[in-house]
Amino acid sequence: MSVSREVSEFVELSENNSLPSKARAVIIGGGVSGCSIAYHLSKLGWSNVILLERKKLTSGTTWHAAGLVSEPPTASTPNLYKYSMQLYSGLEEETGLATGLRRVGSLSIALTEERKHELSRQLSLAAAVGAEARKLSVDELKEMHPYVDVSGVTAALHFPNDGQCDPTNVTMALAKGARMRGAAIFEGVQVTGVQTRNGRVSSVTWEKDGERGVIETENVVNCAGMWARELGERNDVAIPLHACEHFYMITEPIEGLTRLPVLRVRDEHTYYKEDAGKILFGAVELKAKPWGMDGIPESFCFDQLPEDFAHFEPIMEKALKRMPILATAGIRTFFNGPESFTPDDHYHLGEAPELRGYWVACGYNTGGIGSSGGAGLALAQWMNDGEPPFDLSSVDIRRMQPFQKNRSYLRERVSEIVGLTYADHFPARQKTTSRGIRRSPIHEHLKARGAVFGEAVGWERANWFARQGQEREYRYSWHRQNWFDNQRDEHLAIRERVGIFDLTLFGKIRVEGRDACSFLQQLCSNDVDVPVGRIVYTQMLNERGGIESDLTVSRLTETAYLLVVSAFTLHRDLSRLRRYVGDEFVVITDISASESVLAVMGPSSRDLLGRVSPNDFSNKNNPFGTFQQIEVGMGLARAHRVTYVGELGWEIFVPTDQAAHVFEVIEAAGADMGLKLCGLHAILSCRIEKAYRGFGEDIGSDDHVLEAGLGFAVKTAKPKFIGRDAVLRKRDAGLERRLVQFRLKDPTPLMHHTEVIFRDGRIAGTITSGDYGHTLGGAIGLGYVPCKNESEEELLSSSYEIEIGGERFAADVSLKPMYDPKSERVRA
Repeated sequence: MSVSREVSEFVELSENNSLPSKARAVIIGGGVSGCSIAYHLSKLGWSNVILLERKKLTSGTTWHAAGLVSEPPTASTPNLYKYSMQLYSGLEEETGLATGLRRVGSLSIALTEERKHELSRQLSLAAAVGAEARKLSVDELKEMHPYVDVSGVTAALHFPNDGQCDPTNVTMALAKGARMRGAAIFEGVQVTGVQTRNGRVSSVTWEKDGERGVIETENVVNCAGMWARELGERNDVAIPLHACEHFYMITEPIEGLTRLPVLRVRDEHTYYKEDAGKILFGAVELKAKPWGMDGIPESFCFDQLPEDFAHFEPIMEKALKRMPILATAGIRTFFNGPESFTPDDHYHLGEAPELRGYWVACGYNTGGIGSSGGAGLALAQWMNDGEPPFDLSSVDIRRMQPFQKNRSYLRERVSEIVGLTYADHFPARQKTTSRGIRRSPIHEHLKARGAVFGEAVGWERANWFARQGQEREYRYSWHRQNWFDNQRDEHLAIRERVGIFDLTLFGKIRVEGRDACSFLQQLCSNDVDVPVGRIVYTQMLNERGGIESDLTVSRLTETAYLLVVSAFTLHRDLSRLRRYVGDEFVVITDISASESVLAVMGPSSRDLLGRVSPNDFSNKNNPFGTFQQIEVGMGLARAHRVTYVGELGWEIFVPTDQAAHVFEVIEAAGADMGLKLCGLHAILSCRIEKAYRGFGEDIGSDDHVLEAGLGFAVKTAKPKFIGRDAVLRKRDAGLERRLVQFRLKDPTPLMHHTEVIFRDGRIAGTITSGDYGHTLGGAIGLGYVPCKNESEEELLSSSYEIEIGGERFAADVSLKPMYDPKSERVRA
């Protein structure tokens, strides 16, 4: 095969251990993540790829990883953990280097009824997504792992395809595979800086043994692990992560010890694996110890941290009871090493929103070995194609907020995140650390009136309101939690009278300039060339017709628009908008902090607003989908006639400095009308009844806008917009699946997320989001069901059941909202 002169020179230089002056990509960090990306980029034909490692490959975190790999049941597509296992299985044949991969299987045991329910849900989901799992009796558990004490065990699952590998060998095999395809890997090279030009990466400077140099490149990948945050800071790129101490012990050799499955006892925060005739057991502590508060030393290389047996001792005591052989085996190694954690327990992947060509792959939260194979594949494809190959929103670096790089915030948050890895994954579970950072102007008002707050991207938001004398704390469960009745009361107030809730956390983006209209027409699927005062519900699509953003667009003036987006997607949406600005004269500004939003919703909302404002809120003057400037109390605001709860109502956009006044005026005026303060839980139960889609749950970049039932917001008659061709192709070819609404006939059970859908006795999909419908009288959920070559009548005439914790419940189905299907209440 012939190669260009540039590539030939690149290969010759790398073979001579001389650093090239140009590269298509420079990867910083030689752990398993960096080597995986080098491997996958080279596999895509990126032959001039350089990886720079400051010390030795694996010398940061990779070398001391436990090496556990698995294919956990997950509804995401594809399962990147499963891909990692497949990759590591084939690397030995490809490169001649063994990875130490052994599919010994894994066991998860429950010691409580709540954990038993969670394992039952995992078992159901495994069958739906093609992951192997089976339930074990206590006797079967004892047979598979004769060293475990089974006292107190309420349930056990066996995952036969899980296993373990040698982290160093995996990394070396990936590095060799990358080199075989032309990538160059250099050790002992310190990156001293990343240079930029016109908002994009332009070069990397390096130093080695006193020699310095520059590599021109348009792509840098930060795989620096524990050092990633500090490295990103040099270019004002926010990479929120922090190191924590991670403990494990290795016994002396145990006579007769044979191949054992990996054992996880999450209720005791421990895991165990057989390691060359010894047992390694590690801790995932409930409260971890942050490390490196003043930065990670540059000299760190294959190092350990000081022992802290007092910190480990409580878990050690449980381990000795669960695995009695540990008491007599003797301890050979007590290990303490650092690993990096992110604020939400998901790793960081993708292009940083602050700087084009600056890519990130780090923060694996103890799961770097199992994650890096799939993450390397995904990021390489993303870099190659310019768009994520599939929905990566849960790990997309753009989900992070700039403030989250704050070291005090990170230090406190990661101490909790470590423990949440093995905690029960209850619905509505809230973080308890690093709280109170972003607050609405009416936060103290809501707090004084009984608000129980949750946290969303740093925002404190009222989730429910406690009654007089009621405990203001969550009591978690898979069943009805202690706020269920509060949600019902707030829900019914919205449906029957009027409620008010705080939506200040909305992301608000102003797009203005001479070309604002034509610019947004290219990105939005709906027609936004509307009269001033109109509000348009729309999506931004990718070229596959998948949904990249779900938003409203309000035309403020002929040349200015307001985009209202989720707080979770604000920086992702800003990044997308800015990326597509070419020669257009457009200014894009984040104005989220300048306005608060108070939603007044319910049948009596028009009467209530009429008490506090002289403006006309009639259908004639202010129909659904329009806004008007209003006076309210002694302040000024905009009243947007939209809803996310399926009732007559308005979202009042008010300057932040006037928000408290406006709230007080509305609250006083509604005192004799039954006005109720409402929280997020009531909003969500109302929206699920109306089958409004939730971004990141029911819709995302892998979900075609037509199959999501949002074709009404797509106008293919307008000039070309991103995703238009995919919409037309899907219309011609027909839908392969549809988003359906379900209601359980039994009013007792609950749906939350990923429950399995059965159609005529066969698995058909999973629930994408669920909540309790207090008006409809049962749990409501949304989920996709295959429908290729089927009519609506055929789809709806089947018998449907939802499996929850191993038990199936009959369900009614509908393609239209079960609540107010014609939206008569919304437009009243």
